Amino acid sequence: MNARRPLLAATFALGAALTGCATNPVTGKSDVVTMSAAQEVEIGRKMHPQILQEYGRYADEELQAYVNDVGQRIAAKSHRPDLQYTFTVLDGEEVNAFALPGGYVYITRGIMAYLNSEAELAAVLGHEVGHITARHAVRQQTGAAAAGIGATLVGILTGSGDLASVANLAGTALVRGYGRDMELEADAIGAEYLDRLGYSPEAMIDVVRLLKNQETLEVQIAREEGREPRVYHGVFSTHPDNDTRLKEVVAAAGKKAGGSPEARPDGRDAYLQRIDGLPLGPSREQGVVRGSRFYHGTLGVTVAFPSGWTVQNLPRKVVATNPQKDAYLELTAIPPPPNVQPRELVARSLSGVPLTASEPLEVNGLQGHTAVAREVALPWGNRGPARYAVVYQGGLAYVFTGATRLTAGFSSGDRLFLSSIKTFRRLRDNEFQLAEPSRIHVVKAAPGTRIERLAQSSPLERHAAERLRLLNDLYPDREPAAGQPLKVVE
Repeated sequence: MNARRPLLAATFALGAALTGCATNPVTGKSDVVTMSAAQEVEIGRKMHPQILQEYGRYADEELQAYVNDVGQRIAAKSHRPDLQYTFTVLDGEEVNAFALPGGYVYITRGIMAYLNSEAELAAVLGHEVGHITARHAVRQQTGAAAAGIGATLVGILTGSGDLASVANLAGTALVRGYGRDMELEADAIGAEYLDRLGYSPEAMIDVVRLLKNQETLEVQIAREEGREPRVYHGVFSTHPDNDTRLKEVVAAAGKKAGGSPEARPDGRDAYLQRIDGLPLGPSREQGVVRGSRFYHGTLGVTVAFPSGWTVQNLPRKVVATNPQKDAYLELTAIPPPPNVQPRELVARSLSGVPLTASEPLEVNGLQGHTAVAREVALPWGNRGPARYAVVYQGGLAYVFTGATRLTAGFSSGDRLFLSSIKTFRRLRDNEFQLAEPSRIHVVKAAPGTRIERLAQSSPLERHAAERLRLLNDLYPDREPAAGQPLKVVE
């Protein structure tokens, strides 16, 4: 689902040089594989720091310990209990969970916001552990090697070829899941682990329903915003909660483990207590968009983008685009090299590119430099001019890039770019509250509580009622019962 992950997937070729047979610990059958168990562990170990750097680890040690405890209990009941498992909550608002070979499992706080019980958390983690125990990444890589992709990946790792394009091929499993059969197998394995832990395997179906409902609304919102939807396991999340095969594998999981059909505790209250206060949307460490203004409480800065533009707070940058999508202004932050001043940093960044209008820039007491690059690659696939500006603050260089699709529109667009850049400044004391994210709080539903009424006072700007229903598994039109725990956003 996530565009950052194809680059990571190229590392899977580390073990692709040799092909052999190994017994699948889940099925008991022999699989033709391209890497040993030791190589799986080595891949996970090497990729783990890069995952943390790319996504960020969520800074709540109590929640980390809770998720790790649930995960370790699953691992102990798994088909490969001797692996050393690592469970990590990532600081990402996207709805996602994934695993690397060798025992590394990741879940975003974004998906945790939509779960409603410990059993559902165990279902997500169990599904990902199922990918590891069934060696799905290894089997997927073996198929890629058999198709000739593996050799190409090895060439990449030796310095030959185009990393991005071929990594996209090998990274399909990470981006969009492993295909229907492997995803269904992971559901079955995860359901079996649920039963072994004393949870109902039906929690796996509950999670699939939640994810399908979230996907439905996300696709609608993405269409309205003119972007690609960000959905869990992408196009391979094709089976709905009433899918016959899914129901069959869940039912079989309970029978296989000798489970009993009576109702079992799901840990709802314990789970909701743990996620009380969880940010919904970007965290404080990622910055918050309010209207056309971006606030970052941790860095202590703010900037206003042009009024009416769409502002996206992405993992590595903030990007604002006009309604016609033919002009954009981007902001990134980087640590400048030691003793390098703003003018030199601009020159280094645009080495070999003709510059005009190069001049010092003072923005609200902060020192910087700006210039226009006459001929650079643009996001639309063509070339043309772009405005660059660098402003130093708090040990970081804030880099602005603004461009228009057509050169003829650059002059008028450039006036907007400079106007926006000049709004960059330190946060005032009374503005730090604006940089705080919206958070989930758990309350008891009163008699007569209605979602539409809660939505009217919610900070959620769009589709507030639908999102509140999704958070509480009431989608599309159900209302809460009096006394039930209810997630609200404040």
